[in-house]
Amino acid sequence: MIMKKAKGHGRKDEYMNITLEKYHGLGNDYLIYNPEHEPFPLTPERVRLICNRNFGVGADGILEGPLFGQDGLDVKIWNPDGSLAEKSGNGIRIYGKYLRDAGYVEKKHVTVQTAGGPVEIRFLTETGGKLTVSMGHLSFWSDEIPVTGKRREVIDETMVFHEIPYKCTCVSIGNPHCVIFLKEISGEIVSRIGRYSETAPCFPERINTTIMNVIDRTHIEIETYERGAGYTLASGTSCCAAAGVAYRLGLVDPKTYVQMPGGVMEIEILEDGTVLMTGEVRYVGRMILGDELSQQLKAL
Repeated sequence: MIMKKAKGHGRKDEYMNITLEKYHGLGNDYLIYNPEHEPFPLTPERVRLICNRNFGVGADGILEGPLFGQDGLDVKIWNPDGSLAEKSGNGIRIYGKYLRDAGYVEKKHVTVQTAGGPVEIRFLTETGGKLTVSMGHLSFWSDEIPVTGKRREVIDETMVFHEIPYKCTCVSIGNPHCVIFLKEISGEIVSRIGRYSETAPCFPERINTTIMNVIDRTHIEIETYERGAGYTLASGTSCCAAAGVAYRLGLVDPKTYVQMPGGVMEIEILEDGTVLMTGEVRYVGRMILGDELSQQLKAL
């Protein structure tokens, strides 16, 4: 029997092994799935298996791209539970570095379309390891987040999760966030809240939950429970949301350093309300899925 080689990969068509590139942004890890090179499209079932840390490769999500839109470099962001995310700060930085590494981008900037709107990526180093992303504008309006009830800015409202009341400020940066100020923060605490807040009836599209402590005018610390992913070491959009909330309430300056378990992100809010996020990305390596896992994925 003659085995044909898949274009550009030297793989057996019988098995159609999938090749993924793995990166992380401050411990928040993503896999790149380039549909131009792979044998079949992603589905929620396939994403869940690939992201499973026991039975698959393991990741906080998958970045599917480049997808050929107007600029040819658009991206689809998958959560590990198989749902789609409108936007991801770490994911966008990772995708930007991948575009640089793979030779799709040689300029110092590129605009990428996400489900949560366009984002502009600027490379601060030749390798693309440090990037600034223009994440768009913050909105506190309930219908834009969304939060149920009459249209209003959702600022310092009491919300009850698992019979415990919390003072919450909700905001969208292309995806929905609930930010809670607490004197003590930890992964255990945010996970305890997030398990209930994520699917609370007041959030019709679910919510990302962040607990925050303000250290001083230029430093805050956060812990995050992401919609569709759970507890995470770092979240770019959550950094933007938390810094934006603290700035809106007059607690920090326009430029803020956000400390997370995975590291520090720099957030700057411009006069027109645009949020800039600056952080680093690291390449982990190339993952070639084995025959059995590739066959499992093909069968789903």
